[in-house]
Amino acid sequence: MLVRIAPALFVLLWSTGFIGTKMGAAGAEPFTFLVLRFGLVLALLIPFGWAVGSPRLDARQRMHAVVVGLLVHAVYLGGVMWGMRHGMPASIAALITCLQPILTAVLSGLLLREVISGRHWFGLALGLAGAALVVGPKVVASGGGGATAATIGTTVIALVAITCGTIYQRRFATGFDLVSGAVWQYAGAMAAVVPLALLFETRHIDWSPQFVGALLWLVLVLSLGAISLLMLLIRENAVSRTSALFYLIPGVTAVMAFFIFGEQLSWLQLAGLVVVSIAVLLMQTKKAL
Repeated sequence: MLVRIAPALFVLLWSTGFIGTKMGAAGAEPFTFLVLRFGLVLALLIPFGWAVGSPRLDARQRMHAVVVGLLVHAVYLGGVMWGMRHGMPASIAALITCLQPILTAVLSGLLLREVISGRHWFGLALGLAGAALVVGPKVVASGGGGATAATIGTTVIALVAITCGTIYQRRFATGFDLVSGAVWQYAGAMAAVVPLALLFETRHIDWSPQFVGALLWLVLVLSLGAISLLMLLIRENAVSRTSALFYLIPGVTAVMAFFIFGEQLSWLQLAGLVVVSIAVLLMQTKKAL
């Protein structure tokens, strides 16, 4: 049952990450925020793993989990948050990260020898077009302000990191216990962001109710819930099919922002969401691979 509902649940939960980041990340610098987030996740995962008797990982498994954590948590989240902190509009960041399914399809075909059919390539192109319809009006409205070489560069690095992280997870770390694997993933991510926060940030935190609420949401719902679903989907599906779900994120986020922040949602964006949904449905059918 969980495997069947996991794709829809993953998209819903992952989309809230952009909302939570917008609500809470202003209270702390990017790497300081991630130190808090990863620290709280480890404080919850370690005793939980001990209580349920999660098996220990051997040295090779720990190494693979740490690599996934560095890519998926530290570099991806750090790159996106740094870019947004320095003015990158969320719409442009979403447009850049929408390239992940195409990049994943190319790399998974080369590295994992996944067969990508013509129908699947058509679905990838259709999904990208739909995502552009969703975020395009916001990109135009923002005028590109804040999209500098530095912020675009960090967002592209984040895109490459999560793409490589999902492929690496599929290739080397699919047989791990989810809890034990997550502990070592976040341990590796924590080891990366702590020095960055100490060396390059003031570490000032504004403990407002909004910040605390957003931090707890990102810890409990995103870092524990959505990431676990992503690892489950990678284990159960082809990487290219799983990554196609990321096409849905901008549209679902736009709908959430409409209700929560009152952001404009045009008929063109709604049409883009429909196009993306068709593309993802096309790529999820087994005949597409």
